[in-house]
Amino acid sequence: MNALPALLSGSGVGFTLGLIGGGGSILATPLLLYVVGMAQPHLAIGTGALAVAANAFLTLIGHARTGNVRWNCAAVFAGIGILGAFVGSTLGKAIDGQRLLFLFALLMVVVGVHMLRGRRGQGGSSEPVGCGPVPSWRVTGVAFTVGVLSGFFGIGGGFLIVPGLVFATGMPLINAVGTSLLAVGAFGLATALNYALSGMVDWVVAGEFIAGGILGGFLGMRLANRLAGYKGVLNTVFAAVIFVVAGYMLYRNASAFAATP
Repeated sequence: MNALPALLSGSGVGFTLGLIGGGGSILATPLLLYVVGMAQPHLAIGTGALAVAANAFLTLIGHARTGNVRWNCAAVFAGIGILGAFVGSTLGKAIDGQRLLFLFALLMVVVGVHMLRGRRGQGGSSEPVGCGPVPSWRVTGVAFTVGVLSGFFGIGGGFLIVPGLVFATGMPLINAVGTSLLAVGAFGLATALNYALSGMVDWVVAGEFIAGGILGGFLGMRLANRLAGYKGVLNTVFAAVIFVVAGYMLYRNASAFAATP
């Protein structure tokens, strides 16, 4: 029975990854802390990053089969961003866990507002730009920046990668969701390995999370394909999830800045 909270939490994380390509570690960290019962934020961040990386790679298979993945852009974002993830995760380990979560919640709000304002851009060209053998400066800069932020906050980065792909390449949101999963997995794995070197990964709980996420990822991917035909709906769902989770994280971690250093 002790595994049940982790299995159910993993299923919810997998569903979110399949639906909007993000939210994995954002949800995994508070679920590990407040549902599974981990006491240390950094241990939850490292464990969640590993579980989300595995679930992202598994969910990527389903999106690839439905043609949602633009492999050139996926490879560019993963390859460039993983360098930033190592840099960011090294910096993130040195910062108080609660403050890290609070700062990331603020960033989530900014991303959510941007996605709501950009709803009309969902119908862009299915052929992304800037992801050739020599990536454009915009794609390179966005990929590295997202990687740094992903590693710094200990997340897979889907909440940043998806809007980053839309901004940098002009691809529709459903393609950004599918394409992001390769980078989400790569960033999460880089972050998890860095945390594992410091003993900040619970391998048993990570395995339970991954097992629960397999079914959730499949169901989320199926729903994402259904919603893709309704203009703006996927963007709104994406932003709504961001605001709900950000509000909860701000509430739980506000004391980190209220207290005296």
